[in-house]
Amino acid sequence: MKVFCGRANPTTGSVEWLEEDENYDYHQEIARSCYADMLNDKDRNAKYFEGIRAAVGRVKERGERAVVLDIGTGTGLLSMMAATAGADFCYAVEVFKPMADAAVKIVEKNGFSEKIKIINKHSTEVTVGPDGDMECRANILITELFDTELIGEGALPSYEHAHQYLVQEGCEAVPHRATVYAQLVESKRMWSWNKLFPIHVQAEDGEKIIASLPEMENCPGAPAVYDIQLNQVPLSDFTALSDVVTMFSVDFSKPVSRASASHRVQLEPVKSGRAQVVLSWWDMDMDPAGSVKCSMAPYWVLASSEDIPWRDHWMQCVYFLSNEEPVFQGQSVGLTAFHDDYSVWYKLQKGRKENANTNIRIERPMCCCQAHLLWNRPRFGELNDQNRTAQYVRALNKVLERNSVCLSVSDGSLLPLLAHHLGAEKVFTLESSAVSFSLMKKICEANHLEDKIKIIEKHPELLLSSDLDNRKVSVLIGEPFFSTSLLPWHNLYFWYARTAVAGFLTSDATILPQCASLYIMVVEFKDLWRIRSPCGFCEEFDVRIMDQMIKYSLDFREAREAEPHPLWEYPCKSISEPVEVLTFDFRQTVPEHTIRKEGILNLQRAGKSHGAVLWMEYHLIPGLSVSTGLVQISDEKGYCQWTPHCKQAVYFFSSITEPKSEPLTNSPSAVAYTISFSPKSGDVAMDFKFIN
Repeated sequence: MKVFCGRANPTTGSVEWLEEDENYDYHQEIARSCYADMLNDKDRNAKYFEGIRAAVGRVKERGERAVVLDIGTGTGLLSMMAATAGADFCYAVEVFKPMADAAVKIVEKNGFSEKIKIINKHSTEVTVGPDGDMECRANILITELFDTELIGEGALPSYEHAHQYLVQEGCEAVPHRATVYAQLVESKRMWSWNKLFPIHVQAEDGEKIIASLPEMENCPGAPAVYDIQLNQVPLSDFTALSDVVTMFSVDFSKPVSRASASHRVQLEPVKSGRAQVVLSWWDMDMDPAGSVKCSMAPYWVLASSEDIPWRDHWMQCVYFLSNEEPVFQGQSVGLTAFHDDYSVWYKLQKGRKENANTNIRIERPMCCCQAHLLWNRPRFGELNDQNRTAQYVRALNKVLERNSVCLSVSDGSLLPLLAHHLGAEKVFTLESSAVSFSLMKKICEANHLEDKIKIIEKHPELLLSSDLDNRKVSVLIGEPFFSTSLLPWHNLYFWYARTAVAGFLTSDATILPQCASLYIMVVEFKDLWRIRSPCGFCEEFDVRIMDQMIKYSLDFREAREAEPHPLWEYPCKSISEPVEVLTFDFRQTVPEHTIRKEGILNLQRAGKSHGAVLWMEYHLIPGLSVSTGLVQISDEKGYCQWTPHCKQAVYFFSSITEPKSEPLTNSPSAVAYTISFSPKSGDVAMDFKFIN
């Protein structure tokens, strides 16, 4: 049997559905999962174990058999903890078959097969009775169904069903409760991830302003939460307008409802300012007394920030208000958290609490301006980056003439508006999707340029001379940015588009950017390496079968490909210097043959070589470039600063991803690399070897 999987195709700028082996999809899920990250989270594991011991002990003190239901068991770790703590029997539910199969083997290897039954079902399909999956209802409910937003993985429906059909009334629960916290802040940086700011352009005939869409002013934005590592956001990037407040709690030992609900808290602003963003996180009490707590609180909330457990499977949430609201110190405002069964959102209300929570109609907010359908949060930040825009303005000023006919190829780019304001005679923009076409139409109308910029909804290979009013293009421009791009080189679709429109260019046409370079650097990560590090033993339980399964999945088909990560959230230091490995000349059409480079990266700084980072730099004109990766190496220790607007490609070395073995007797002095670009597929392949 075959399955169809979506993959970004850099040669077409589209996500294409490819036929793959039936095992392909789940291998990718395993290879890119957070299982290793969770198992390496020692704080999480230790507190779960402590909470489980206490829950089993309370049941035993009542003279009852301890029967556990473990929903979302994964490796079976929490059930093995329960069995070790004295539970009489555990029903461990896991819907993902490859993981359930691995759990059976792990449980057997650790000697718990007689006490733990793995049930390969969704928990809502589990039956209880003599012929059911469970002989009786459980009196201890253990789950790990949480994401950064707490409820985004379907925790509420699963808990609701479990209390109705699978566990006894008054059961013990681990975790016992979860509490959601919020803090109201003003932050120009974070607000720039959600709204388009006016862009000021100095033209020959005075200052021009590119305005945002009127409907964006009150647009709720993208419906999904923006989950990030808030511990990497400096205090200088935001102003706290309120203290941290408790928004709501969920007691998992009692019946839970998946029904939509709202929870209002009255705030007394501690500072006056513009309320723009709600920062939110949660903590879990593993026991009823709250003496065992697992917290996601960011560093500025904790008494000591030195020992904050690092984790990538649970981070913190950034929620954007629909519009910014002025708040004043001493004048109370109401903050309401709404949730349905899978998501949370916030609203700010002026005035007192008298009319709160009465007949509130709860509807999940949705983008109404269309911009959030095309531009993700980092893209908003990129468009609002004044320094980046200034680079394009400088480049355009160098290449544009009064008679320039300009064609822009990018998704929903503002370059066409810049080109018009900077003096191009005629500007066309090629938009390959209905969403980008509609958005560009709205932007042009908002700036009264609908008669100045012609928007063409076509793929480059379908372009006709009549689309360009039978004119030849003298300046082809692109950032480039395409919404389907995942890895840095996926935006090389600009090169393929340039090749497709070659017949519509003048013989001396200017291409901007004129070329691009792929850079590479070996780094040591402070923490990110943990997401690919084998676990071996977890709380003294042998989970090496899981390590082997992940390694096998990593080696399946696209064994060692790079993966995208926003490295501004993940501190690292350079072990080698950055090296330019491939160059792509956009002044020429895409070549037919593979571009290949071999070389050596000398390891010049002490440290562990966890992997290689790759990024693109676009050379707009000679001497003027825009980077999608490294901004600078900040000091002699090699700590790196990365552009926050793009994800970089990370290739983890096999020394990190393979099960732990004997340490190397000699530290490597260099890394040999082979990098190749296939024009046929648009993919970049790579291979690395340590040199001692």
